[in-house]
Amino acid sequence: MPQPHNRRRALALAAAAALLPALLSACGGAADAAGSGEVSVMTWAPADTGSTDRPGMTDLAEAVGRELAEKGGLAGHPVHILTCNDHNTADGATDCARQAVDAHVIAVAGSYSQYGTSFMPLLETAGIPYVGGYGLSTPEYSSPLSYPVAGGMPALVAGNGRQLVAAGCKTVSLVRPDTRAGDTLTGFLAAALRPEQIKLTDIKSPEKSNDYTDVVQQAIGDDRPGHCVTSALGAEPTSNLLDPYRRLPHRNTVFSSVIGSVQQSVVDSTGGDGGPLGGAYVTGWYPPESSHVWDALRGTLRTYTRGQAVDPSDPGVQTTWVAYEVLRQAAARIGPGKALTARSLRSVLDGGEPIETAGATPPLSWGMTNMLPNADSPRLVNTSVTFQQVQGGRLVEQQNTFVDVRWALSGGKPQG
Repeated sequence: MPQPHNRRRALALAAAAALLPALLSACGGAADAAGSGEVSVMTWAPADTGSTDRPGMTDLAEAVGRELAEKGGLAGHPVHILTCNDHNTADGATDCARQAVDAHVIAVAGSYSQYGTSFMPLLETAGIPYVGGYGLSTPEYSSPLSYPVAGGMPALVAGNGRQLVAAGCKTVSLVRPDTRAGDTLTGFLAAALRPEQIKLTDIKSPEKSNDYTDVVQQAIGDDRPGHCVTSALGAEPTSNLLDPYRRLPHRNTVFSSVIGSVQQSVVDSTGGDGGPLGGAYVTGWYPPESSHVWDALRGTLRTYTRGQAVDPSDPGVQTTWVAYEVLRQAAARIGPGKALTARSLRSVLDGGEPIETAGATPPLSWGMTNMLPNADSPRLVNTSVTFQQVQGGRLVEQQNTFVDVRWALSGGKPQG
């Protein structure tokens, strides 16, 4: 008799397979009209909103465009990089998607928007692949035209649970948004902690607050040895939470978080090893910014940005870099002299042959056999994370290997 997880996997794959032909039957329009000449790619992200701004992602995309122009384009095709500010609104995301369709782009790459339900239908109708989004919305992990390069918050939170197990935590307090998305994060962390029967305290927190004193007091609790606190809030709320965490007395509690909530710039601004993040555990999608895998990214920023201060430790910037690396590799497989279109890109990406990203991620593949056996997020194919820790004021690798948490995301049991 089939096991439950096998049935879930079969249902997820069947759902994706059934949806794919219907979508692609509508995908023979403007996006596939490009010939063997110049092609266009778009990157969008919010800017000038006062919150959740990610201008480094579009700045990097423009820098990559200058580098490609100097080095022969994508497989010999001149490339025009378009950028768009989605203003962190549904209307803004829709407008960016319409611009992409009108420009006949071959892909939207390395973008950041929480309004996937607004922009993804437009891309699907036009047949435009969405490569390497930040992973903020359900369609990014369910649409057959989405090709995510990282596992979003689900992989980070599940991975953080395994990192805390390895660190010897006996009890864990999770500080997370009081939202529906936050509810799901609790389940992923609980799944990762369950094999060791580690007690989890779920602390719902407002997404925006200037005073997290009460939240931190709940999180620290009685400050017993082996107690750990992890923040799955956004970057600004986590920064606000760190101030009362530093002020309130505790001796035994260990702090942890996930990349995006904490990154090198936050470590620097809070005092490095002497601040509240000294010794903190952080789970990431990619190796830390100090890793040699980002040498090429740093080289592009040095040479091709035009006065913009782009932070190579920003996970949004890193995601954009990985997305464009995927585009480079996919275009190279199509080859010079052949039509580089949205359709030909999808054909390569759907083919299942792994794409290397120079060590920033494990080899990536979006073939049907790589889908996650989860009906809500089958496109979450990269379920690996990295373990990092603040040492000497820097985020450094705890180990130089990726940790796969696919089992925790799909309701299974630890492997090995």
